[in-house]
Amino acid sequence: MPKPYSSDLRARVVEAVEAGASRREAAERFEIGATTAILWLQRWEETGSAAAKPSGGSSSPLEDHAEWLLALIAEQSDLTLDEVVTAMRKQRIAGSRSAVWRFFRRHNISFKKKPAGSREAGPDAARTRCRTAGTFCAGELWFGVAPARRRRHQL
Repeated sequence: MPKPYSSDLRARVVEAVEAGASRREAAERFEIGATTAILWLQRWEETGSAAAKPSGGSSSPLEDHAEWLLALIAEQSDLTLDEVVTAMRKQRIAGSRSAVWRFFRRHNISFKKKPAGSREAGPDAARTRCRTAGTFCAGELWFGVAPARRRRHQL
């Protein structure tokens, strides 16, 4: 999205119109669109300010239920996103899996799980599980993506 015009330019257009120029003349003088100047002056007449309207910054409807959602995860920390969505529907709270994921990401809560039974089965079973799941294991560290293979460049 483009940046709004500066407040200085807006003020100069308003001053030019108040000094007697038409809106279209002021727009031509300051090399802006006539509609832009007309809208600025309408806003100036209605609010007393030609400043740009605030842009961006929407908030999630889940923020209204933040206390309940955070308490739910505090009680049962092993819930999956789908289970959280199911619990929300029981409380008649609208939301999707992706909205819940974004909500928890904003609140620095992750849903990482350790591989089940890796200590009991031994390191060989863990390596096999890594290869079949497409993950990379280094001792006790688990990574979701295997490191990139280095390619040799020929000169």
